[in-house]
Amino acid sequence: MPTKLPKMVDATKDYERWLGQQMPLVSEDLREKHRSMRKDPLSFLRATFYRWSQLWPVVCPELTTAPVVLAVGDLHLENFGTWRDPEGRLIWGVNDFDEAYRLPYTQDLVRLAVSAKVAIDEHHLNLKPRQACDAILTGYMKALRTGGEPFVLSERHIWLGKLAYNSERAPRQFWAKLKNKLRPVEGVIPRQVHTVLQALMPASGLKWKIQHGAAGLGSLGRPRYTALIQWQGGIIAREAKALAPSACAWARTGRVDVTIFYQTIMDHAVRCRDPFVHVQGQWLVRRPSPHCSRIELESLTKTQDEGELLEAMGFETANVHLGTPKMRRVVLQDLGKRKAKWLRAATKAMTQATIDDWKAWKSSEIKQR
Repeated sequence: MPTKLPKMVDATKDYERWLGQQMPLVSEDLREKHRSMRKDPLSFLRATFYRWSQLWPVVCPELTTAPVVLAVGDLHLENFGTWRDPEGRLIWGVNDFDEAYRLPYTQDLVRLAVSAKVAIDEHHLNLKPRQACDAILTGYMKALRTGGEPFVLSERHIWLGKLAYNSERAPRQFWAKLKNKLRPVEGVIPRQVHTVLQALMPASGLKWKIQHGAAGLGSLGRPRYTALIQWQGGIIAREAKALAPSACAWARTGRVDVTIFYQTIMDHAVRCRDPFVHVQGQWLVRRPSPHCSRIELESLTKTQDEGELLEAMGFETANVHLGTPKMRRVVLQDLGKRKAKWLRAATKAMTQATIDDWKAWKSSEIKQR
């Protein structure tokens, strides 16, 4: 990996050129993504995992030799949400694996901690950065030692359940927000989209219209289709999102793995699966609903114990990493050898690198106007 990185704007152009070779891109969404990247450091972090993939080996070379697991990749505070398992129980955990890749376990921990530090710096969280790092690491090690366990929001984890049932996720508000983000599709909808959405419908013969779906910052620019239907007295939705290999494949040189790991990581993690979420070809299909979606930062900040929340996020990160079971003992041994404050130091360094890139992006965008 070269020690001198390309400029932020050049890296963005190169990545989007590469991504455009994997799928047709939605130019209007890309422009929205570029605007959002100027907004604040947290939005920038969420939108630029591709740049993180370049920065990480340069800023934290001492962590790149850590044991490798099938990792989330684009892990951050808003990459957690809820869904219903086959028993109808409400489950909490990581809800997006677009950038899943085989990475050192340290990568997910540092990225999650950086998102927490940026949120603290932006006054969204009240913890100190060292407390955030320590909470994440405590939860992670606890899960590794015990073998992990899914977060079922029924008899246990009542406080997480309160986040899941907050007013912003009430059905009326959820559907209104979703409808406002939908717009007509420009161009031809791929035939496979019709096929995969039809297969997910609750009954045959339903009339539905496919619209261009709303996307999170990291996914903006990728084709995403949503079908809303009035069915038996209420609204239901189905969604298909185009998948591509992780940005890690773009950032690495030489021979790289371009496998899409989304289905694999879901199948092997310590997890209560959402039966509506699966990969068909290069499409991820799922059922959006008020309680089957990510939990936004505004809602996360309403918890009384932010330290407990971050510890749960660390625990859930280990739930995912335990999908590489042979590495459990190896990772624990590696953690035992590391200096006590390794996560704090790496978080500080990667936060500064991210802020520098954000400032460079804002400056370059101003010059282009």
